[in-house]
Amino acid sequence: MSTTQVLAEAAQVLFSWPTIGWVVLGILLGIIAGALPGVGSSMGMAIVLPLTLPLSPVNAIVLLVSMYSGAMYGGSIAAILVNVPGTGGAAATTLDGYPMSKQGKAVQALAMSATASATAGFLAVLTLLLFSPILIEVVLMFGSPEFFLMAAFGLAMITVVVQGSIVKGLVAGAFGLMLTTIGIAPNSPELRYTFDSLALYDGLDFIAALIGMFAIAEMIKLAAKKGGIADTGVDMSGNRLSGVRKTFSHPITVVKSGYMGMLIGAIPGAGATVSNFFAYGEAMRASDDPETFGKGNPLGVISAEASNNGTIGGSLIPTLAFGIPGSGSTAVLLGGLLMHGLRPGPDLFDAELMTTYTFLLALLIGNVFILLAGVFLITRAGRITQIDTHVLIPAIIVLSVVGGYSLRTNWADVATVLVLGILGYIMVKKDYSIIAFVLGVVLGPIAEENLMRSLQLSDGSYMIFLTRPISLLIVILIFVVIFGPFLKPWLSKQLG
Repeated sequence: MSTTQVLAEAAQVLFSWPTIGWVVLGILLGIIAGALPGVGSSMGMAIVLPLTLPLSPVNAIVLLVSMYSGAMYGGSIAAILVNVPGTGGAAATTLDGYPMSKQGKAVQALAMSATASATAGFLAVLTLLLFSPILIEVVLMFGSPEFFLMAAFGLAMITVVVQGSIVKGLVAGAFGLMLTTIGIAPNSPELRYTFDSLALYDGLDFIAALIGMFAIAEMIKLAAKKGGIADTGVDMSGNRLSGVRKTFSHPITVVKSGYMGMLIGAIPGAGATVSNFFAYGEAMRASDDPETFGKGNPLGVISAEASNNGTIGGSLIPTLAFGIPGSGSTAVLLGGLLMHGLRPGPDLFDAELMTTYTFLLALLIGNVFILLAGVFLITRAGRITQIDTHVLIPAIIVLSVVGGYSLRTNWADVATVLVLGILGYIMVKKDYSIIAFVLGVVLGPIAEENLMRSLQLSDGSYMIFLTRPISLLIVILIFVVIFGPFLKPWLSKQLG
């Protein structure tokens, strides 16, 4: 079946009921989750993930990717209205969005955010769809050795993604890897660290680990805050149509920031937090009046919001092709794929190509709903930030525990949610990288399974990882990532 035929079939599935309904619901849930500081896309998706078990794989993934997309825009609501970014990807939005809000332009800023997010997100996903045939050819060249090395490359990225102490990042990643060794070993009947408990034979469910790390940990953190998330009411004034016009009057900034977000998003571990500051800095550099940035310059909002939704298209590349999540949100999305029997790699671009195209098209159409929701529901946005934490926290904890139990109806999953929630809170307080932990938990089983399979194919010879051009290239990349920070000063000294 040709690519055009597969796309046509995917479009037919997407626009059928109830799939299109899951797109709309996902966008709305994502906007709400993104607008609530302490919730965000990762936690919102983690809570909803176990609730997707009754859904078909297509509808489940459509719901999750729509939440991811909606939350990226939703993060700008709290950033603009109360100077608290709902997600890390909206951090740069606060710099000019909140000053605009204080100037009586809150609605205009929110309209610009919705328009820039939707336009850049649409362009990024459209580009991904156009270049997917090339991506398919590359992915189909990968075998077990390449997938082991890509998992190892993802683990090596811990040295890049951690902010602060590299040692703490490696400890967090090693802790995640350690948890994946519990249960029956892959490709052998050996039991590991089960303590004769049947509940641990299948190991710890990493979806439960993600729910604990993102949901419970954040709720413990939020418990210290009394009243609503926002302390005061917000003046919802300004003109929404002027915000839309203002965005479209700067197409170069939107396109440049969107593609910058896409490129940075394709780097595992970079994500929207990095891309929106890069795009913001580039908009400031290219501006004729850079001194107005930080004081309510509309280009600051446009560039930041275009980049974070552009990041979504880029972040899906390593997630779908190699199973390497670049952020907490894509880690949860990866969990959803695996939970519904969809393995990243060749299968998603061969046997399951129609499913892949369906949720890429869902992202494309989802951006239209973001624009509509952002423009027409703006005046109600301020209410989201007023939800009392005494209502929010118990509701999310109950959903997290119920969701954890529903994964496998196993008490070990409930214990995983609660224990790792407490540990996650301690890790955040002590500056241990949650993303490093997530990389360890998600990539550990992929690395171990493909390592064992590769060694079986080569009769125990490790040369299988060096005999093919792609494998050799990945090995070189791993060495560059690990030893690059140490070699760079030495090379500079030698050349200097």
